Amino acid sequence: MDHFLYRNGQLMAEDVPVTEIAASVGTPCYIYSTATLLRHFQLFEEALQGTDHLVCFAVKSLSNVAVLKVLGDAGAGMDVVSIGEYKRARAAGVAGERIVFSGIGKTRAEMREALEGGIRQFNVESEPEMQALSEVAVSLGKVAPITVRVNPDVDAKTHAKISTGKKEDKFGIPISRAREVYALAASLPGLKVVGIDVHIGSQLTDLEPFRQAYRKVAELTGVLRAEGHEISRLDLGGGLGIPYARDNNAPPLPIEYGAMVREEVGHLGCEIEIEPGRLISGNSGILVSEVIYVKSGEEREFLIVDAAMNDLVRPAMYDAWHDIVPVVEPAAGAEAQAYDVVGPICESGDTFAKARPLPQLAPGALVAFRSAGAYAAVMASEYNSRPLVPEVLVQGHQFAVIRRRPTFDEMINRDTIPEWL
Repeated sequence: MDHFLYRNGQLMAEDVPVTEIAASVGTPCYIYSTATLLRHFQLFEEALQGTDHLVCFAVKSLSNVAVLKVLGDAGAGMDVVSIGEYKRARAAGVAGERIVFSGIGKTRAEMREALEGGIRQFNVESEPEMQALSEVAVSLGKVAPITVRVNPDVDAKTHAKISTGKKEDKFGIPISRAREVYALAASLPGLKVVGIDVHIGSQLTDLEPFRQAYRKVAELTGVLRAEGHEISRLDLGGGLGIPYARDNNAPPLPIEYGAMVREEVGHLGCEIEIEPGRLISGNSGILVSEVIYVKSGEEREFLIVDAAMNDLVRPAMYDAWHDIVPVVEPAAGAEAQAYDVVGPICESGDTFAKARPLPQLAPGALVAFRSAGAYAAVMASEYNSRPLVPEVLVQGHQFAVIRRRPTFDEMINRDTIPEWL
């Protein structure tokens, strides 16, 4: 469900015509719906209702501070993977005790800043990280709360680049070594073990991999408790997928996911943390672009738009599908044309879709890439010296720019020419 619907022949962002936003801020631009963000967050709250839990939004999926404030004010915690994301969450008003610090490469400087600023827990991924965190905590006279991320060797059956729970993946410690690693954690003076962490991948469309992983976590909980470890918190990660195409089979609903969580770990008496990102933010955003040219090739028609792979890299990186729709609703029965939808970057990979059936479009027409709220603006770059595009937040009849487009002078002035040139 999202709040980008046609009304009177116009695609609307909640109660604002997308054409109005595009005219105001220019294209390309990202538009986010407050109502969609809050609705999807509430789905997870409802799914875990009656359990001791915290829904921590995966900041890496969409890290704009205004978006984080919307979710934080609604009660969300935050899952961060860098001190930059930590600072964004704090800037959004989220207290440190609602922030979980994940990631395999935390530096001592990051550990120090999070400990000084307040943190709910560190999800520790290796023994060297564990030892470094203990030393930093002791130097500050603090004790760092930790979970240990275990790798359950479960195939999430998702894209290879976003799978994180198989034994060949770089994340966590093998579950077979959990007992010795937890013993080490208990021996280090700067650490306090509070639970177990697991995360097996992103864009999962089946509950069975989750079930397999959580069953292993439940077994491990019993083993570790028998050895004297306090396991009071289970961080179950995120990864529940969304349908990127309207005709895709729908992934499981949060309510179904919540029921499965209760079945597998509900009897353990642990506080449950989950870290959804894509399912909260994915359908909350669209990327709006203008058609520059329609180019006829020998065997195909090219729709050349002003958005490019630097703005939305998922199709180039993952062969990802995004529905592409005209902002002005086509007439009923309008004839379709198969287009290769491409951007202006000098790479053949700058292709959003091939032979995509769309209504016939002309230069100046606006199109919207749907489901562009997650892993979209956050992965953008200035490749080809193209400015980062603005981000806009809509709430009802209101909209505001929450990240403006930089000027070319601002981009160039970040560079410096050495005196010796």
